[in-house]
Amino acid sequence: MKRVLRIAVAAGLSCLLCLPLTASAAAKPKPDGEVPKAGLELAKTLTQVTGIAVSPLLGVSAVGAFQWMKAETPQQKAALPWFAQPIFWAPCLLLVAAVAFKDGCGTVIPPGLKKPFDGLEALENKLSGLVAAGAVIPVLVNNASKYMAAGGSAMLWPASTHFTGLAFLHVGAIDISWLLDAALVPLSLAMYAVVWMASHAINILILLSPWGAVDAALKAARTSLLGLLTITTWINPMAGAFLSVIIIIIAYFIAGWSFRLTVFGTLFCWDFFTLRRRRYRVGTEGDWLFTARKIAGVPIRTYGRLQRAADGSLVLVYRPWLVLPARELPLPREGLVVGRGVFYSNVMAADPGYADPRPLLLLPPRYVGHEPVLAQTYGIPGTRDIGLRRAWSWLREAFGFAPKPAPAAA
Repeated sequence: MKRVLRIAVAAGLSCLLCLPLTASAAAKPKPDGEVPKAGLELAKTLTQVTGIAVSPLLGVSAVGAFQWMKAETPQQKAALPWFAQPIFWAPCLLLVAAVAFKDGCGTVIPPGLKKPFDGLEALENKLSGLVAAGAVIPVLVNNASKYMAAGGSAMLWPASTHFTGLAFLHVGAIDISWLLDAALVPLSLAMYAVVWMASHAINILILLSPWGAVDAALKAARTSLLGLLTITTWINPMAGAFLSVIIIIIAYFIAGWSFRLTVFGTLFCWDFFTLRRRRYRVGTEGDWLFTARKIAGVPIRTYGRLQRAADGSLVLVYRPWLVLPARELPLPREGLVVGRGVFYSNVMAADPGYADPRPLLLLPPRYVGHEPVLAQTYGIPGTRDIGLRRAWSWLREAFGFAPKPAPAAA
């Protein structure tokens, strides 16, 4: 039932977006030099919203730089919005170049040195995404709605342009641009949200990946998608809008996965950059963590609170989408062990078909250094090194620097 509902919503969204575009494409072309129809402006705005959602900092900077170069007179440049001023987009483009340089060197930089910069990039993506959603997307949609309400007879920029048309007559007419705003702004923000979460998931996957080659491949895939969207729109805005609709539909179907990964990345960055592990105490604030794999139908990276029942069994209490009614997930007890990592740890459990224990629960960075206390609190037999910490332990043993075992008790 849920799958049918999601398909119906996606189909409805596609029809809602494509009808104005189809109407515009079916209309006879206007003579050269005449401003395009309103449907074409809707197509351009849809592509801009999608492109900004894929990469907020680059998208906003590129749109701002394009609008500034498009303006011809100093008065038009001065009337542009804040994100189209060089004082904003020039430093942002430099920051984008610095990130690209970091990604280019990622294959030769050790993961222990690269991950903090990946965390900063993930944090930047969150901040720029929020700024774009709150201050850029509404401005773009507002100008597009005024353009469409005027019948496509006015320039989009600058914002102070006096629009003409029936919707802007002062006597005997009604300004319907606010009605278009009321319909398009929420829809645009919803589309932006699902695409941004899907794109931001790449930052989180890079944050979790220990291999620089995988990081470079993920970044190249996202950059290629943004480049394809830009080139397609440049050649034919209607084709760019069609590609944007495809991206939005795909992002809609993976929205749950993207949302859970976004929540995990947000807590990861918060714990890492605020040094939460120095203030955290196991068992005093509620031990919140994530599932490391699908367990009894509960998806991977579901966020919940770990609890220990009176009989010693472990239960994860979680809320789907963080707001729906709480549910309980019983956890297995066979072969549990706490894995001690460098940047984050996990709880592993025996899994049929696998020789070694597999991750069962993911622990945010606040638990680093608290693994023995966590194991004791929840009755888990012990701990073991994983990831980079395991590699470091092997190096110490190989060079003869392994710690000596504690003397046996008398």
